[in-house]
Amino acid sequence: MASVRRFGIVDIAVREVIWIWRDKVALLLVVGIPLIAFSILVAIFNNAVIRDLRVDVVDQDRSNTSETFVQAISSAPGVNVARRSSDLNGAMHAVRSGEAIAAVYIPENLERDITKGRRPQAVIFFNKQFFTPGNVASSSLQAAISAAVADLPAGPQSTAYTPGPLVVEQYVLTNPALNYAQFLLRAILPTVLHVVIAISGGYAVGSEFGSRNMREWLATAGDSTLIALVGKLAPYFGIFLVMMAVGLGIIHGIFEIPFRGNPVLVGSAACLLIIAYLSLGALLQLLARNLAFGLSLTGIICSPAFGFAGVGFPVLAMSIFARAWGAILPLRWYIQILFDQAARGVPAADSAQPFMMIGGLAVVYFGLAWLRLRSIAGHTLRKPVKTPEQDGPGRIGIARAFAEEYGRIIRDRSAFSLIVLAPIIYGVFYPQPYLRQLIKDIPIAIVDDDSSEVSRMLIQAVNVGEAVKVALRPTTLAEAQAALARREVFGILSIPAGTQREILKGDQARLPAYVDSAYFLLYNRTLQGIQEGVGAVGTDLAARSARPDGSLYRAALAKSSPVEVLNQPLFNPTGGYGSYIVPAAFLLILQQTLLMGSATLGGVTYEQGGGSARRRRGTVSAVIGQSLAHLLLALPGYALFLVVLPRVYGFSANSHVLDLIVLAIPFILSVSFLGQFIGSWFKRRETAVLLFIAISLPIFFLVGVAWPLEAIPPILRTASFILPSTSGIDGLVRVNQMGATLADVSKDWMRLWVLTIVYAILAVVAAQMGSGGRVSDAR
Repeated sequence: MASVRRFGIVDIAVREVIWIWRDKVALLLVVGIPLIAFSILVAIFNNAVIRDLRVDVVDQDRSNTSETFVQAISSAPGVNVARRSSDLNGAMHAVRSGEAIAAVYIPENLERDITKGRRPQAVIFFNKQFFTPGNVASSSLQAAISAAVADLPAGPQSTAYTPGPLVVEQYVLTNPALNYAQFLLRAILPTVLHVVIAISGGYAVGSEFGSRNMREWLATAGDSTLIALVGKLAPYFGIFLVMMAVGLGIIHGIFEIPFRGNPVLVGSAACLLIIAYLSLGALLQLLARNLAFGLSLTGIICSPAFGFAGVGFPVLAMSIFARAWGAILPLRWYIQILFDQAARGVPAADSAQPFMMIGGLAVVYFGLAWLRLRSIAGHTLRKPVKTPEQDGPGRIGIARAFAEEYGRIIRDRSAFSLIVLAPIIYGVFYPQPYLRQLIKDIPIAIVDDDSSEVSRMLIQAVNVGEAVKVALRPTTLAEAQAALARREVFGILSIPAGTQREILKGDQARLPAYVDSAYFLLYNRTLQGIQEGVGAVGTDLAARSARPDGSLYRAALAKSSPVEVLNQPLFNPTGGYGSYIVPAAFLLILQQTLLMGSATLGGVTYEQGGGSARRRRGTVSAVIGQSLAHLLLALPGYALFLVVLPRVYGFSANSHVLDLIVLAIPFILSVSFLGQFIGSWFKRRETAVLLFIAISLPIFFLVGVAWPLEAIPPILRTASFILPSTSGIDGLVRVNQMGATLADVSKDWMRLWVLTIVYAILAVVAAQMGSGGRVSDAR
């Protein structure tokens, strides 16, 4: 017995490796799924700099000057003039239907008004509902039009005095090229992996309650629960440590993004992350003692973790609940260490607090899993009793298939939790990080070396805005940079000595602004707050020198900028992050939960009735009846996501309920048929959750809401149409959030019906072919 205890960890680890090798699903889960997800994400983000976004130009002037503007837009690398509409109605149709991400309106008499110093307005309308593509298009268009304005012939010079302008000089820290791959891919790869890690830990432990033998597991460990747990999780720790290295290799090797910090600290944090999520997955299985249900719980906890980690929407802008929940997720602290070290290169001491947090969580979750294993080890573990399903007649009608499927979902805890409960839980839980919508009061530092009336005006103007607040007033730039490294501030505004003197002389006064771009939303909002404050002071100084009728002020404006460029966001005018991300994510959640639920039912059927039950389930009438049951049970979640919750949370939503229903029917049916098709190859109910839950994030970036279609490789974009989410999310978001009509999204609607028909046929064929279990012997 002593030798068994001594070598128990090795024996358990060898037992687990053999099982992984023999179990096709386990091998695919721990090796195949991460590599597939990594490959998709690498392909998606291969174009790190976004280019050639489609825009529409409405040229009402049709003069040489307006044509110069159009040519400047065409030459801009970020955008491409894809359409030339004759009026704004045509341009708005193009934006709503997806033919363009933005539109530029050039007013009538532009050339004449510029000549007469009337300062006409050119308006940029950009789709703020599609956050990243819309913002990139807006920035590119503004830069192009500003360049065209700068090239206009100089007007008559005025001899009247005007104060010198204030110019904010941007110094982008951390990611000066604003590389989206460096920002997003660095966070997304470990996010995908952490879901796989938790699911794998749960599968390893949960399978002992079902297909494997828990008594044998504990006996191999010499009845030591500690040895049993360590030995079981050890092979997964080794595998996922390699996967972590692959992820870092992709970032710093393939994409050649520099690593700036302490590699030992990042490697140690990665080890703790793996231990924490393996332990968490094991703990949830030991608490549930039901593999499929435990995997569902794991997915509910881990899948939304990206939002709580503070990558897209920063932690400082979250509610108290969101911050508290994020604090108990190891991913939250690992991402902070990864960005601080790999991206920002801060001293290792500044990462001590998140490192202690992730270490503490790893210890807590492993300790709880071990204690739970000890508490149940002494009890007699019974195998779940499977109730065989009666075959009944060889053929059944649609009504009977509907009734049987509806009852099967209600009775089966795993299927019910996926199809009915999960959408409700996600509907409440997922939006929590984003409910405040806008980032306010971002702390910044101001280094005032001028100590003048103008500098005091600048400090007051910057501080009074809602975007930023002056949290520190260090005496030197070095002190401010140290505070930035410690995350005490996220931007620095320097007011050099002599600023007021330059303004009074009528010369340009430059104000360096150092902004951390590790997190793009924080960067954009911080820079916006600084620029708005400085701009307000510049306007005030110019107005003070103007005549009472404002003529000098207008003349100065016309001289410095003969065309006023207005940026007008569409569909999400406040720029709320929740209004952008949540509606699209809701629909992906609906697809994934229904897909896993309907596929799970295929495994349930085989478990209870074998191949004959699968064949009976695969008749034409049965497939149609089952899909109608799925439709009835999924519609409440659909109504919750698209009608009720947007109004509860204050997200933008339209009242085109009929159009939403017309789109929803083929979307839900296509997902149901796809799930039935895939589930016809599964022999166990848990297989669907194991294989599908970790691919949600890569799928989301294929839709075009968070990442522009123009940046996705054409072959990958074409392949994405086999998923209902690609057409479903695009069409439903355009109708519900952008006011599009069914005619505007007719292509999406037709593609969904094509998928519905194709997957219905495949579900029937596969149920007959797969009844012998040739493909899924192990699972």
